[in-house]
Formats: sequence, C-alpha cells, structure tokens
Amino acid sequence: MPLALLALAIGAFGIGTTEFVIMGLLPEVAGDFGVSIPTAGFLVTGYALGVVLGAPLMTVLGTKISRKRMLMLLMGLFIAGNLLSAVAPVFGVMLAGRVVASLAHGAFFGIGSVVAAELVAPEKKAGAIAMMFTGLTVANVVGVPLGTFVGQTLGWRMTFGLVAALGVIGLAGIAKLVPDLPKPEGVRLRHELAAFRNVQVLLAMAMTVLGFGGVFAAVTYLAPMMTDVAGYADSSVTWLLVLFGLGMVAGNLVGGKFADRALMPLLYISLGALAVVLALFTLTAHNKIAAAVTITLIGALGFATVPPLQKRVLDQASGAPTLASAVNIGAFNLGNALSAWLGGIVIAAGLGYTAPNWVGAVLAGSALVLAILSAALERRSTGAPSLVVTGTAPVERATPVHH
Repeated sequence: MPLALLALAIGAFGIGTTEFVIMGLLPEVAGDFGVSIPTAGFLVTGYALGVVLGAPLMTVLGTKISRKRMLMLLMGLFIAGNLLSAVAPVFGVMLAGRVVASLAHGAFFGIGSVVAAELVAPEKKAGAIAMMFTGLTVANVVGVPLGTFVGQTLGWRMTFGLVAALGVIGLAGIAKLVPDLPKPEGVRLRHELAAFRNVQVLLAMAMTVLGFGGVFAAVTYLAPMMTDVAGYADSSVTWLLVLFGLGMVAGNLVGGKFADRALMPLLYISLGALAVVLALFTLTAHNKIAAAVTITLIGALGFATVPPLQKRVLDQASGAPTLASAVNIGAFNLGNALSAWLGGIVIAAGLGYTAPNWVGAVLAGSALVLAILSAALERRSTGAPSLVVTGTAPVERATPVHH
C-alpha cells in the first residue's frame, strides 16, 4: 500500500476522534451547559446533518482545484470548527462549532476514498479504502477513549482543543505525503450528478443510511446506558469505547478483505447479524460482561459494512465517483442523525436508555431488506451496464498508480 494512504488515515483519525468522542462526554457537556441528555444529543445530530450537507457542497466547491489542495482546505475547516467548540460560551455556539467541523467530514472521506482507490491496482481498491478508514477506526481505540478520559478529568474543552491539534498533524501529513494527482480532464458537475440516476447507487446509499444508523442508535447514548442500566462507573465508559473501537478496527479490516471477493454476501451477513445483536443489546445491557461483548460486536459488524458499501457506490458510479462517494459518506451521517434523533425520542418518551437498541435493530434489518432487493434487481438486469452516464461527454475514470 502506498505511503500516501497513511496521510489519509491520519486525517481520518482526527475526524473520527471528533465525531465519536462526544458520545462519551454527553453527560459532562449536558451538565456544563445545563441541558438534558436528549438535548445534548443534538451535538451528534447536528454534526451528522452538517456532514450530510457539507459532503456535496464541499465536493462541488472542490471541483476546480486539485484533490490534494481540497483535502488540505478541508482539514483547515475541521481545525477551525473544533477550536470554536473548545471555547464555546453557550450550547448554541458549541453546536455551531460541531457543524463547522462536520462540513469537512463528508468531502474528506469522499475525495479521500477516490484518491485511495486511484493509488492502487483495481483489485486492491476496497483494501485501499479500508486502509484510509483504519484511521477512523483506530480513533475509536485511541483517540476517543483518550479524549473521553481527558474530558472527564481535565474538562471537555481540553478534549476539543487536542482534537484541533490532531487536525494540524493531519494537515501536515497530507501536505507532505499525498501526491498532487492531476485533476481529471473534462469532468463536469452534470456528469457527477448523472450517477444519481442509477437506482443501484441510490439503494447503496439507502443501505448506508439504515445500516450504520443502526449502530449509532445504540452508541449515541452509550454513556448513560452503561452507567444507569449496566451499572458501570463513569470512568468505565472510556474502556468500553476502546472495546467498541477494537470491534470497528476488526470489522473494517474484514470488510476490506472480503469486499473485493464477495461484496453482497458480506453485506447480507454483517447487516443480518447487526440487527440481531442490536436487538439482543436490549437484554445484554443489563449485565456488565454481556454488555461489553455486545458493544464490541456492534463495532465489528457495523464497520464490516463500510468498505463494501463505499466500494459498491464507487463501482456503480464508476464514471463519476467523486460526488457519489462524498454523498455516501454523508449518507453514513444521515443515518447517524436519524438514529440519534429517534433514540432521543424513545428516551424522552420514557422507554428507557435501552430503547434506542430496538430502533437500531429495525434500521439494520431494513438495510438488509434493501441489500436483498438490490441484488435481485441486479440479477434481473444482468448484462446491462451499471453506469447511467452515457453519451459522448467525457467521464472521470480512476487511473491506478502503482508503487
């Protein structure tokens, strides 16, 4: 794998830390600003919606400059947003800081996925994408638990200050290691938008929303669930997040390994198992050991879907992948926002902190249904081209760069 993938992974590490660390700090932030836990959950929802909006917006704005330069600009935006969160005097300002940081998220992973795929041979694309996303998963093993510990001991503002520093390191890594690949010639926004006429692209994005939404339904409110239901001490949330992160790393690696070989069977297994495990979490959340095991499995099964879903979008929109790739990252976060919102609703309704697990199980099960439908439609149209971009207009194609 090219060294440039390490730089992308470093940027992903910083972004992953700021995305997930808030889950372990919801009680502290809520207490500091004097808001309820469901209200503090808007810091998750707001970030996720910012990714949804920022993914296409930033990608479109970046069509006129090189991908390397755009990745650097996105990291600068990420740094600014986290600094704003760190110094926020009121809850609304912190929410604004989260949204600013989130605007960089979708475009970074979307453009980064395309760059990663261009750097390797065609048969290694899913592995390269998984390599970049390893930074996101490792963030949940190192960055998120460390940020949670710092936030609980030195204050959550210190956590976001450190996250901003991670962004500076990521920016330097991209500037140093990512090659300045030539911008594809003749690419126009209308060619990128044409990919969204492909029903398979839309189905893959819908699977992304529902599948990963299932994960976030459970983990958004993990801290209060584990302290109030399982009986863990506040300090134990840190190592529980480590277990979740370890599961994510394992699932991401497995997903990257098998997505190039058996993409749809991998989705069937991971989504089906995820729905079952999330449903069981309603019961296992009452036992410390069983809860810890379940949290690890949710991380593993949830992230086993990431490389295959991202690769499926790239494959189905292969003639114009940049915008579709970025929007699919937004789809992950649309699922996060949807599940965090639904989880807050069921908690506010008095159904308890385990109720979001049922929400997650339904979402993951729905994603499995869409995966089966997608495969059935594909079998019916066997022999037909997947890409809907037609005509004589030039399209964007990835050119592998072997190292």
